[in-house]
Amino acid sequence: MGSVVLSLLWRTTKLVFLSFLWCILLPPANSQQDQSQQCKVIPGSMSLPVLQKNGDIILGGLFSLHDMVVEPCLSFTSKPPPTQCTRLNFRTFRWMQTMIFAIEEINRDGKLLPNITLGYKIYDSCSTPHQALKAAMEVMGSKMDSGVEGDIQRKAICHGAVPAVIGDGGSTQSLVVARFLGVFHVPQVSYFSSCACLSDKNEFPAFLRTMPSDFFQVDALVQLVKHFGWTWVGVIAGDDAYGRGGANIFADEVRKLGACVALHEIIPKNRAQTAVSSIVSRIRSSGARVILVFAVEQDVAALFDEVLREGLTGIQWLASEAWSTAAVLSTPKKYHHILQGSLGFAIRRADIPGLQDFLLRLHPSSPDALEDPFLRPFWEEVFQCSLGVQAEGQEHNVEGKPRCSGAEELRSVKNIYSDVTQLRISYNVYKAVYAIAHALKAMRSCVKGKGPFPLQTCADTDNIQPWQLLHYLTQVEYMNSFGDETKFDDNGDPVAMYDLVTWQLTPNGEMDFVTIGKFDETTTVEKQKLKIQEKNIVWNGNQTEVPLSVCSSICPQGTRKAIRPHFPICCHDCVVCTAGEISNHTDAIECTRCLPEFWSNAERTACIPKQVEFLSFSDTMGITLVTISLIGSFCTCVVVLIFSCHRTSPIVRANNSELSFLLLFSLTLCFLCSLTFIGRPSEWSCMLRHTAFGITFVLCVSCILGKTIVVLMAFKATLPGSNVMRWFGPAQQKAIITFCTLVQVIICTVWLVVSPPTPVQLMPRESAIVILLCDEGSQIAFALVLGYIGLLACLCLLLAFLARKLPDNFNEARLITFSMLIFCAVWVAFVPAYISSPGKYATVTEVFAILASSYGLLGCIFAPKCYIILLRPEKNTRKHLMSKVVLPDKF
Repeated sequence: MGSVVLSLLWRTTKLVFLSFLWCILLPPANSQQDQSQQCKVIPGSMSLPVLQKNGDIILGGLFSLHDMVVEPCLSFTSKPPPTQCTRLNFRTFRWMQTMIFAIEEINRDGKLLPNITLGYKIYDSCSTPHQALKAAMEVMGSKMDSGVEGDIQRKAICHGAVPAVIGDGGSTQSLVVARFLGVFHVPQVSYFSSCACLSDKNEFPAFLRTMPSDFFQVDALVQLVKHFGWTWVGVIAGDDAYGRGGANIFADEVRKLGACVALHEIIPKNRAQTAVSSIVSRIRSSGARVILVFAVEQDVAALFDEVLREGLTGIQWLASEAWSTAAVLSTPKKYHHILQGSLGFAIRRADIPGLQDFLLRLHPSSPDALEDPFLRPFWEEVFQCSLGVQAEGQEHNVEGKPRCSGAEELRSVKNIYSDVTQLRISYNVYKAVYAIAHALKAMRSCVKGKGPFPLQTCADTDNIQPWQLLHYLTQVEYMNSFGDETKFDDNGDPVAMYDLVTWQLTPNGEMDFVTIGKFDETTTVEKQKLKIQEKNIVWNGNQTEVPLSVCSSICPQGTRKAIRPHFPICCHDCVVCTAGEISNHTDAIECTRCLPEFWSNAERTACIPKQVEFLSFSDTMGITLVTISLIGSFCTCVVVLIFSCHRTSPIVRANNSELSFLLLFSLTLCFLCSLTFIGRPSEWSCMLRHTAFGITFVLCVSCILGKTIVVLMAFKATLPGSNVMRWFGPAQQKAIITFCTLVQVIICTVWLVVSPPTPVQLMPRESAIVILLCDEGSQIAFALVLGYIGLLACLCLLLAFLARKLPDNFNEARLITFSMLIFCAVWVAFVPAYISSPGKYATVTEVFAILASSYGLLGCIFAPKCYIILLRPEKNTRKHLMSKVVLPDKF
């Protein structure tokens, strides 16, 4: 309840308390007069209607027999008229009759309170706090005294003979009454007030109840929301202590679960259509499919009327116990299609033997009817007739109702009052009466000298003090005839046990409350408090699946939740986990990164071993390179075959056939060494590929270098007096080739001994593959191998360039120049390409460079010779080869 309301209630209580002190401190006019003479009702007093019966002990009762109060217009110039209550509530009328039934049952049995007769004084609180306060004051023996015209009115509260009060029903009314009765420590046992605020013993020391606190009901509702996985729930509350208090606790507890409140609306007490329509619009726009309505049945009816008017469907309604079994909502068939499948917690029910016959005994012609101020309006409301005196010949009274015939009987009608199939609150009233009776029994059973009061005294049973009865009430603990234990904890609350009920239509079109579960707060294991039989649930709209109520859909496996800015925490987007991360459960907060050797699958739900990548013989690229390598080797063998068949021809003999065959052999090795770069890297293959590449290419370039020197020296030897050829004979050529190759062999040997190439696995975080490749081991050694090949190639190119203008018809130096230009161009381009190529493509680049340079040497040096040998044999003569040509200077 809001601070303003609490402040007003506190001020009212203080005024009442001061009035009481003023009353009791006034000196009595006659000390011999008793209290009844001091508190007499003067003519014109505004006393409230009371249903009473005398007895040795009188119990007070407060019931909201009417739902509304017509407030009089106050002019402050005349005496205010009495308050008029309207809209009789049949269900509350049954509660009142249940109190009378329990009292008469105790009196009739005589075992619980032998030789003691209980009486009652019952007032109508009209569902309003101020009317409840007036009723509480009168039940305690005070009257609203008004003096002669012009005198100042005053209230005087005097001690009466009521030691305990049963009531009121609504939490808002009980708050006012509890503050008032708490001042005098008069025990108040409520049967329907569930506001958690009433558990505060500092503010309400004399308040007890047979209705569990909303704190336990909210706990049950939260467990229900948690059980079905609802994370986007709307809350609608009545504008009273019950609705606001319960809804606020529920909203707080739901947020602790990680769920969110989609909307939190208040139904105003005036139930204005515009305000209720706004609430329905908010429900529609919120997207919530589960709505808790924490309000009394009158407020709920106003809400559902507007729901029907606007055609809102598809909502799973959750009911608080105030309306979870309300016949006023289940009886009209207009609500059936929207309330079917609704869930709610209701307090435990019981079948009270003899109650229905007791309820149906009422009749205006009975002897007690004249003393019952509530029977006449009840009868007229049930049968819609008038018991008033009418003028002769007049069929209707001024209210438009026909005159009652006298033949009406309650047994002939079926309404909420006579329905005893859902005795829940009535059972609470029944337990409240018996709790007070057991407290009175305990008080009367006190043994002198062993009492609970100072000096171990017992209470005076002939003059019961309310505060003494309050002590015994707090100690009450017994098992009733229905097998339920009745006791109060330190806060005055009973044991919290609820039935989970669902609204289901029967074949005959009536709404039935089916119990599908239990909630027991006394269970110590949290998960076992709520027990549900889900197979018996029929959801709204006859659905068999649990309705989904979420702000955002559940994020499936492989995704994570991403919070939407400026939205509640339950509103999120589902973002697919990035590559290399997974989430293997729904609604994951974050994705989990896989270990370095693993990668996420396509669904991002599991880590799988990374795919191993290397230049394989089965790859398209590998097959292509193998084919090119084999073709190159085959072409080289064909050239060898051609040269072998024509080894005596001038063109073969003129270019040092031995070097040519050695060059062809080294080219074959160059083509074949590229195959060592293909396949799964191993320790041996890594060492072999680089050393074989380095040695074969040095052998190849050394042969070309030897041929270049021979060509150059051959033309130098033609000069008169030159004997240079004796220094470049076959033996010297072989020595040059051997020496140049031996240097590379030494470099490779040292490389393999000191830091050999080894296979390694590269596992980049952002890649789905494990790259298998050969690590060079020593970058310096690898650079020396390439650098030495480059040195020989540059030297060969230089010498061939110098010999390019020698005047022979067939000058091999020109061919060597072209081949070396291609060779150097390929390997100069290789270096940046190799460094920038990722994974296996670095190996592909190296193999491509080997093949390209080998094809360049084979094509530039041997293709022209084969052309002459095969296609231009007329040029394959010594005369043609030795003829001189004049080359242009620009060459």
